[in-house]
Amino acid sequence: MDPINEVHVSGPGLVVVDVAAADDDTALAFQQMLADRWARATADRTTRDAGEPGVRLRCYLDLNQPVGVEVSPVVSR
Repeated sequence: MDPINEVHVSGPGLVVVDVAAADDDTALAFQQMLADRWARATADRTTRDAGEPGVRLRCYLDLNQPVGVEVSPVVSR
């Protein structure tokens, strides 16, 4: 995965979550569970690392958001 961008952790309550899962469906379902509560920026795809099992996904959360507020997803690469 790419290095974490400083802006994504520039203040309290901002979190970068790296997920490793067996398959795309599992990784994206986990991300959706987090996004339903603390969406900030969601990924639209997973990645595979050569020689490594499963898939990887990175998402960005803002724990300061009120629960239930819908935010437009911003994809970061």
